[in-house]
Amino acid sequence: MVQGVAIVSGGLDSVTLLHHLVAAGDPPDVLSFDYGQRHSKELDCAALACRRLGLRWDLVSMPELRHMLAPSRSALVSDHPVPHGHYAAATMAQTVVPNRNMIMLSVAAGVAVARGGCYVATAVHAGDHAIYPDCRPEFIDAMQAAVVVATGLPRFHVRAPFLHWAKAAIAARAGELGVPIDTTWSCYEGGPVHCGRCGTCVERQEAMAQAGVADPTKYADPDYWRTQVEA
Repeated sequence: MVQGVAIVSGGLDSVTLLHHLVAAGDPPDVLSFDYGQRHSKELDCAALACRRLGLRWDLVSMPELRHMLAPSRSALVSDHPVPHGHYAAATMAQTVVPNRNMIMLSVAAGVAVARGGCYVATAVHAGDHAIYPDCRPEFIDAMQAAVVVATGLPRFHVRAPFLHWAKAAIAARAGELGVPIDTTWSCYEGGPVHCGRCGTCVERQEAMAQAGVADPTKYADPDYWRTQVEA
């Protein structure tokens, strides 16, 4: 019987979440989602992380969502250009995918209940709050209440252990747990290597530097993030 289900994109945050749960003695089954995002590199990283940890990994395939969500002009599900710069920039709102976390958590909760689990886990963190409405504490609280009502299981939990953590704290935890950082993928662009210029690349490099954790990731532009932090 599975303990729970974790949503893992293959990025630094979610792969660190996976190692965090395993270290706590709560190994989950894992779901990743193909919702028609710009590329699938992070999905390969999620599958690799699960193989290394000996965990079950399933891909939920719903690529038709890209066309349904494209009117939002989100850069992740349309041909709208990916904004470059720091996450504090107003242009980063262009990376919002409407209701994405609610869609994924709903599916994951159903799978967890079907397999006899008692939790779903997500890697949302404090750095997401300003941009993404479905990464904020009030959303997690609402999903917790909704899942209990929907399943009739009062002990079922939506777990978001990084909810109040800064990105640097997650990077530090990754270092503590020995997460293979170079086999996680954060970049929105999906090129041969991380672009180093999109918001998530800038955030990743800044967090690693703040945490004092070596970053073996290859970036096409490894210095751009410093100019954005200074600005």
